[in-house]
Amino acid sequence: MPDAEDVRRVALSLPDTAEKTAWSMPTFRVAGKMFATLPEDETSLAVRCPKEERDELVLAEPEKFWIVGHEAQFAWVRARIAALEGEEELRDILADSWRQAAPARLLEAHPRLGLPAGS
Repeated sequence: MPDAEDVRRVALSLPDTAEKTAWSMPTFRVAGKMFATLPEDETSLAVRCPKEERDELVLAEPEKFWIVGHEAQFAWVRARIAALEGEEELRDILADSWRQAAPARLLEAHPRLGLPAGS
């Protein structure tokens, strides 16, 4: 089962990523643009997720994903770290969020990063 240190390690393994404290919590940024945070005493993570996909995700797995009221207008979703099914799922979630925040030059340099296996 992943924990906050796994989130930190995986996030920082992504290209051009740095950790920065904001709002009294760790945040992870690619080329300066935030793609993940560790809120709730580092028991969950918040990541970018298109609103249409986010709603389906929350409905399909409410024990794992939810939307915080103050983030509802933004394309972010929360995930309970302990509910994730191992490091592979954690890596997929973080890489997908990274792709949504990364600039074109990084997407071009890492075209397969964050894509499901077999893509």
